Amino acid sequence: MSTPFLDTARRVIRTEATALNTLADMLDDSFRAGIDLLNGAKGRVIVTGIGKSGHIANKIAATLASTGTPAQFVHPAEASHGDLGMITAADVVLAISNSGEAPELANLIAYSRRFDIPLVGITSRADSSLGNQCDVVLLLPRLEEACGTGIVPTTSTTMTLAMGDALAVALMENRAFSAEHFRAFHPGGKLGAQLSLVSDLMHSGDSMPLIDMNAPMSDVLTELGDKAFGVVIVINDAGQTQGIITVGDLSRNMEGLLSLKACDVMTKDPIVISPSDLAEKAVGIMNTRKITCLLVADPAHPQKPAGLLHIHDCLRVGLS
Repeated sequence: MSTPFLDTARRVIRTEATALNTLADMLDDSFRAGIDLLNGAKGRVIVTGIGKSGHIANKIAATLASTGTPAQFVHPAEASHGDLGMITAADVVLAISNSGEAPELANLIAYSRRFDIPLVGITSRADSSLGNQCDVVLLLPRLEEACGTGIVPTTSTTMTLAMGDALAVALMENRAFSAEHFRAFHPGGKLGAQLSLVSDLMHSGDSMPLIDMNAPMSDVLTELGDKAFGVVIVINDAGQTQGIITVGDLSRNMEGLLSLKACDVMTKDPIVISPSDLAEKAVGIMNTRKITCLLVADPAHPQKPAGLLHIHDCLRVGLS
């Protein structure tokens, strides 16, 4: 059911969505030139802006830094009071001003020109003070703000944010920045959990439940109880994996169980995963196969167990 509030919300979102499509269609060779300058920075990308543009600039700097492009936000007002010393000749400046006339940017722009520091600008006015000084101008289409009055930065800030994301992702792909690199910058939270490697969570060394293939089942039961994984890894004299024994294997061999050896009960050719695989992949395998453990085998020594991963280890860090 429509209400004035819903009508307003839909109008805002549709206005901004239309603006983003227009922005995408406008991208041209200047975007590539901007990427070349940012990618060529021997130092950092210094992102700056004032007001709402400053908030967007801060987010763009954070996104760049987390995706492999060293970046830092510098507040233009603070820059005029000493923080210009944070900017070096090895850096590239990314300055943001929708109007291109923010007076707070003047000293920072002048500093970049004085010391021949490359300057990329995001603005809607190519002929503005910012646009005229930039080495590369990334132009935003001059469209109505979603507030309907032209006063509140809405459409313009959304387009600026999208332009920053486009720059960050293009640079990320250019650098062949992988999930593994991303993981190094995001060790915490849900994202860190999703990017955890099997090697981060697996049990190895003395904590692995290992049993010799010729061991009596009484020893297997002891190892099952001591390690409490619900599985033991069966190995030969050379330490090579021969199979695994699970609680299911026990139930299938209850008759005369204690008269058997580990090799009589084990399941051969268990499912294995590499230490370098994402733990998320391991969870998918365990869910699909309806199992609770995976044997980890190092590709360099595939015949020997490198570890054991239990579903509880994945649940503990938030994977499911």
